[in-house]
Amino acid sequence: MDHKGNTILILFLAFLGGSAMVLAFAPFSQGWVALLSLAALFLLWRNASPARAFAIGWAWGMGCMGFGVFWLHHSIAQFGGVNFPLAILLTLLFAAVLALFPALAGGLARKCSGISSTTLVLAYPASWVLMEWVRSWLLTGFPWLTIGYSQIDTPLSGYAPLLGVYGVSLALALSAAALSLGPSRWLLLLPGIWAGGWALQQLEWTQPAGESFTTTLLQASIPQEEKWLPSQLHPTLEYYVGASEAHPGSRLIIWPETAVPAFADQVEESLLQPLHQRFRRQGRDLLLGIPVRDPQGRAYNAMISLGSSGRGEYYKRHLVPFGEFMPFKTLLQPLVELFAIPMSSFSPGDKSKPPLLKLAGMEAGISICYEDAFGEEVVQALPQAAFLVNASNDAWFGDSLAPHQHLEMARMRALETGRYLLRATNTGVSAIIDPRGALVRVLPQFERGAISAEIRPRQGQTGFSLWRNWPVVGLAILLLGIACFPVAKSIPFKNQVQEKK
Repeated sequence: MDHKGNTILILFLAFLGGSAMVLAFAPFSQGWVALLSLAALFLLWRNASPARAFAIGWAWGMGCMGFGVFWLHHSIAQFGGVNFPLAILLTLLFAAVLALFPALAGGLARKCSGISSTTLVLAYPASWVLMEWVRSWLLTGFPWLTIGYSQIDTPLSGYAPLLGVYGVSLALALSAAALSLGPSRWLLLLPGIWAGGWALQQLEWTQPAGESFTTTLLQASIPQEEKWLPSQLHPTLEYYVGASEAHPGSRLIIWPETAVPAFADQVEESLLQPLHQRFRRQGRDLLLGIPVRDPQGRAYNAMISLGSSGRGEYYKRHLVPFGEFMPFKTLLQPLVELFAIPMSSFSPGDKSKPPLLKLAGMEAGISICYEDAFGEEVVQALPQAAFLVNASNDAWFGDSLAPHQHLEMARMRALETGRYLLRATNTGVSAIIDPRGALVRVLPQFERGAISAEIRPRQGQTGFSLWRNWPVVGLAILLLGIACFPVAKSIPFKNQVQEKK
């Protein structure tokens, strides 16, 4: 086979490996696939030039992101007002941008690593994790399909309370790098890394604090295309109020994100005040999602608490680009007019305040939808928060991989913080998650109903809640520096040789 044909074959194999990576994430949850897929990618990088490694990484990324976030086309087509082919094209363009991060990881690793097994086993995992971390904050961030999430049900998840999801990514990438080298002393890393994860799983990072209480999450399962119809307002509120009253033994009732399809000022007297008085008399609390607007006309995606613990408000702070706000609005005015998505002109809440509301007589950490994809933001509620709440609406993405992937990330947040996480969604998947990231109760997609469970407040802090991502980022930079050092050291020598000649 000629050089061109060999290159095409390698890129195709990389694309297949990236496509297979999707099987490692929910709903398939085959975590072992991630180890093999990443090891295969590192093997393809091994003898490649930096430019070739960049191309291989991009092909892998197109497979992973192209299939892994293909669900975006659903919301673009159905709610963005564009035709189906254009929605597919925009989704693939987005995937192509995301694929640049594994491409950059490959180029950086090959630039630094030389050919020795020592530098390879350090540079590949380090550059990979650094690029995942950069993807989590660059241009507001998109941390979806971070490889650490695929290990939520494996021993490697034991690193999450200590180092967060990127620590799990690093452990997986180190394992894959060792595996990619074949029979060698580096294979001894695998049992050590995985045994370390298992040992960390045996630790109790947080402690019970106070008496347990019963909570109930409601899921109305109203299709997104019907949610904001004026005719739907009364039936929606009737269901939520009736379902809340059907669980009198629950100390806390939670309605999902934008459960009330109207601004708070429009239903203040008819709904919010009566509910506040009723729940206060009953000695219970209600948390509901509703858009709020201030006197200046700014709109906020909000959660409002009512009842015996007092009234409070949390405004979503990390908004979804193009979905809840339009970045660079002046430059992108044509897109503003093209994507006429309902409730898409929100303002961010105050980031200087911790994301807390008082519920069931104690502080609870609050996040709305996309915010639970950012572990460093969720832990801002600690150590005060005794438990976590995430209210979401994944109806935008229909019957796709997205709601399951989103639930997987919520499980990681519970594990990172050592807290129960209560996840109420409009159309599923709603869940009550324990401090180890295990699912206590689940309400599947498109089922109308409620789930209830007793949860125990927790106190204390995990390593991740104290140090966040900095130890992992620092370690990745250190490993990359060690891998790069022999290359950097050789450069002056080469220059001296050339000068003598």
